Amino acid sequence: MTKNQIAEIAWKDNGVPVATQFDDPYFSLDDGLAETRHVFLDGNDLPARFTPGFHIAELGFGTGLNMLATWQAWHQVGAPKGVRFTSFEAFPMSPADIAKALRSFPELQSAAEPLLQAWTEGRRTFDLGGFTVEVVEGDARHTLAAWPGRADAWFLDGFSPAKNPELWGEGLLAQVGAHTAPSGSFATYTAAGFVRRALDAAGFEVERVPGYGRKRHMSRGTLRP
Repeated sequence: MTKNQIAEIAWKDNGVPVATQFDDPYFSLDDGLAETRHVFLDGNDLPARFTPGFHIAELGFGTGLNMLATWQAWHQVGAPKGVRFTSFEAFPMSPADIAKALRSFPELQSAAEPLLQAWTEGRRTFDLGGFTVEVVEGDARHTLAAWPGRADAWFLDGFSPAKNPELWGEGLLAQVGAHTAPSGSFATYTAAGFVRRALDAAGFEVERVPGYGRKRHMSRGTLRP
């Protein structure tokens, strides 16, 4: 897996992008934005936990939908200073594919435009009105270990564990735990047993809770003291 390997995309009739490498959609076939809010924002008790300097990290940037929904929530609660969003992505999408995917979410377009401008220019670190975004390209099994940061909240949003097991292995999730701030949290759409066990081993108190839409359960948790 090499850096800058562009994602190969197929499209559902309703405009949902599907990663052909993993035969898996990037977001819910029903309502991707509602799914993001339920799983990743509510799952991490956001935006209520936003404070100056709060740091969100993510495995799987994809279309940027999770980041944009987080930016919107941040903006709606007064835009606390210094909030950062770092995402790890092995297969970045092309600017044209991101733009096509995000047309389904017109309420996010005010932030999508500067994202697309930065992406087209090849910039992977950019600022959205005080909300700092960094996308780290490459295999997270290598890039996360070298990352100097620690996140207050993690969005674990790789493709299905059955189709993309590399992003759910014990070693990588141990690195997630090691790069989590005290009392930090995670949320993910999956409730797969081996993922929950790996997160437990990584130091999290893991909870299974109702999922979004057709998914009966999801997982969330907080780093143990």
